[in-house]
Amino acid sequence: MSDPYSVLAAVADLYNTYPFPPEPLLNDPPPGYNWRWSWLASYSYYTGRKPPRLDIRILDAGCGTGVGTEYLIHLNPQASVVAIDIGEKALEIARKRCQTSGVAQGRLVDFQRLKVEEAIALPGEFELINCVGVLHHLGDPVAGIQALASKLAPGGLLHIFVYGELGRWEIRLMQQAIALLQGDRRGDYRDGVQLGRELFAVLPENNRLVRREKERWSLDNQRDEAFADMYVHPQEIDYTIPTLFELIAASGLKFLGFSNPRTWQLQRLLGQSPTLIDKAAKLSEMERYRLIELLDPEAITHYEFFLTKPPLPISDWSSDRQLLAALPERNPCLTGWPSQHLFNYDYEVIQLSEAELQFLQACDRPSPTTTVGDLLEQISLSLEQVRSLKQRQLLILAPPASP
Repeated sequence: MSDPYSVLAAVADLYNTYPFPPEPLLNDPPPGYNWRWSWLASYSYYTGRKPPRLDIRILDAGCGTGVGTEYLIHLNPQASVVAIDIGEKALEIARKRCQTSGVAQGRLVDFQRLKVEEAIALPGEFELINCVGVLHHLGDPVAGIQALASKLAPGGLLHIFVYGELGRWEIRLMQQAIALLQGDRRGDYRDGVQLGRELFAVLPENNRLVRREKERWSLDNQRDEAFADMYVHPQEIDYTIPTLFELIAASGLKFLGFSNPRTWQLQRLLGQSPTLIDKAAKLSEMERYRLIELLDPEAITHYEFFLTKPPLPISDWSSDRQLLAALPERNPCLTGWPSQHLFNYDYEVIQLSEAELQFLQACDRPSPTTTVGDLLEQISLSLEQVRSLKQRQLLILAPPASP
């Protein structure tokens, strides 16, 4: 399906039949955190410092039923948010979701029916743009990413999630099998879901497609909306590292890094062989990424990463004088706070020392001029321990205000 206009109509039809994501509406703000949707946390993650302002503009490009939009509103209380999508039903649910949970109350939130490729028509620029699970469904992903790049403010962040080819191999096979069996009924998404479920029911239990579905996707795919999005979608482009970086190059933006960096560490695969690690060190960054996806294809079902439009200031806090003068703030993306045992920004279990807990608690209630040095006069913590809190993304630092 190469015609962008026929692609648009087919995708809109799918999401009007099966609005996605199908998460239920809540009467309270969404639980937990996703640091990728927090301007404060994501900016600090890539720059080492607190952003210069929090009253920013955010664009949720391809918002669907508003699951991400709700988090963007909730995690960025000073921001104004624009959410766009092509699905009327999805937009209706997104509005209702954000109203039902109360996150939109008293906030500047604008929902618009608009293609990602037409984002250039939106007024102004955005400091944070979120585009999750969208570009790979466009008839022309390059046009989509270029439109978003044109709306990104200098020093802003563009958060993208697209599918990986190697980790979705079994999905692609089932998509093609369903399409073959549907014949001229392809595009009847309810028929496709019914046919696909029957296929999984009759195939042998040891069938590779069945095993992968049970191991990886079946819990989500109990809902027809999720099953349809995965197996009967009319338009999907899956990427590999080479084609992904071609897409990034077309945007004209700078690649900051994958937001799941542990997956992209060769040490976890080749760490027992210093010889192989040394050989890999001679490769380019993109070649190392390619090596990882070739060696561990099942782990790469998608790519999630950030781009920026320079300049983007970077702070490393290697100077003791600068660190002592920094203004500290606890990373808000901690689940179970306050406690010595909690989940960090990436939902990993961590344990704080008593002094670390006291320091982070003190960061929650400083005056605007309280510095790291001021807190260390009250709490027995070394500068290296403060740096450790920063490196573990538990602490956000800001340079002192100019006199």
